[in-house]
Amino acid sequence: MKILFVSSEVAPFAKSGGLGDVSSALPRALAAAGHDVRIVMPFYPRVRAPGRHISLVRQHVEMRIGPHRVVFSIFETKLPGTDIPVSLIHCPGLYDRPGLYGYKHDEHLRFTVLNWAALKVAQFAQFAPDIAHVNDWQASLIPLLIKTHFAWDRLFARTKSVLTLHNIGHQGTFGAGVLVDTGLADSAHLFHQDELRAGRLGFLMTGLLHADHVTTVSPTYAKEIQTREQGVGLDGVLRARRGSLTGILNGIDEDEWNPTKDVHLPMAFSSSDLSGKETCKRALMGALRLPYAENVPVIGLVSRLVWQKGLDLVVNVMPHLLRAAKFQFVILGKGEPRYEEFFRTLARAFPNKVHFDSAFNEAKAHLIEAGADMFLMPSRYEPCGLNQMYSLRYGTVPIVHKTGGLADTVWPFDEKSGHGTGFVFEHFDDHGLHWAVRRALSVWGTGMGAHRERWRALQRNGMDLPFGWRHRVGRYVEVYERLHRG
Repeated sequence: MKILFVSSEVAPFAKSGGLGDVSSALPRALAAAGHDVRIVMPFYPRVRAPGRHISLVRQHVEMRIGPHRVVFSIFETKLPGTDIPVSLIHCPGLYDRPGLYGYKHDEHLRFTVLNWAALKVAQFAQFAPDIAHVNDWQASLIPLLIKTHFAWDRLFARTKSVLTLHNIGHQGTFGAGVLVDTGLADSAHLFHQDELRAGRLGFLMTGLLHADHVTTVSPTYAKEIQTREQGVGLDGVLRARRGSLTGILNGIDEDEWNPTKDVHLPMAFSSSDLSGKETCKRALMGALRLPYAENVPVIGLVSRLVWQKGLDLVVNVMPHLLRAAKFQFVILGKGEPRYEEFFRTLARAFPNKVHFDSAFNEAKAHLIEAGADMFLMPSRYEPCGLNQMYSLRYGTVPIVHKTGGLADTVWPFDEKSGHGTGFVFEHFDDHGLHWAVRRALSVWGTGMGAHRERWRALQRNGMDLPFGWRHRVGRYVEVYERLHRG
């Protein structure tokens, strides 16, 4: 199949979160499965990097979008390690800025141009996509554009659109006055009429109305976003589309996140030989200048320090647990000042038990995943999550809230049967987190000495799970093929 893949960010060129990772990994997996993939993204300044070959394909393309005369150029590079072409939309007035997002005065126009330009790229290349796979609100006008302004072009006669929703909290909602700036004022009747009457125009809402199929990043999240509690105002539209809504769990890069060959680790290990994991723990404690003891468990947390990640529970519960129980706690992340200050204060209060670092470092993230015994993810909501899958792969047992992708990848450990991959609390409150951490520490404690094999079995349960993208890509292909079968 020919797949036009459009995203506002693609790793390693530009990334602010999981969207960038998926927008790199999924096209790689599709290409490895034999499909013809072309990626389109903005040409941000950060895309340029030493040693990266970028060539000019077409200069000074002019488009009329509503009242705007937009001029852009098309550059091209390859997704590193592949032959997948990445078309870069060069429009300095819109994309030459320090950050990827957050420019209120023209954010709608920045990504309107991406939507129109992506289809222009296909036209210039005479690339007739079977699938236009668009991601999040920034590319959500494309399904409607294919049905309207580009419907005349037979190049798109067979094109079906798939919209992947990565986080429903980001919807691209603007005042209804931006309609004219989208170039779709003549199709106003195809937008959500109640929203327009209320003075709003939502890019994501529009995509949900017009995409041929909608996917999201885990099966549980697909169910959650259809509820009033977690649908963030879009639950009604999603319930109406539930027959064409599929939750597909994200994968991880099994080459980058692989304890048998991770270049960031002092010693490799595997599910059949876990001895190297203790060496990683010793190295982690040494790097963080904390005392090392084999019989003292280490809990790791690597995260953006934001409200979504459930850190209010950590603020309320962790000081008491550190006073009452024997374990160490290492945190790597940056975000809201209130959380950063809390973790700094915690580290000062427990200098031999807690380490906090707000300067994110990829090597340190790998070492924490490998050297910690447990990994904490108490997210309020989590569309998919990747860190719990990294942790499982590294034999670092997750402690998670039962939500989204966490519920789909971490299953409660049962000591009698030996089944399960971690520790899960269902109710998002202080008691739930307190219970889950105490339970994990209890199983660790009873897993010492002659009973250590019980903990080893728990680790192996997670390490042997198939989390790579090669195990996920078939689900997307099933969606594509189902659309073309009609």
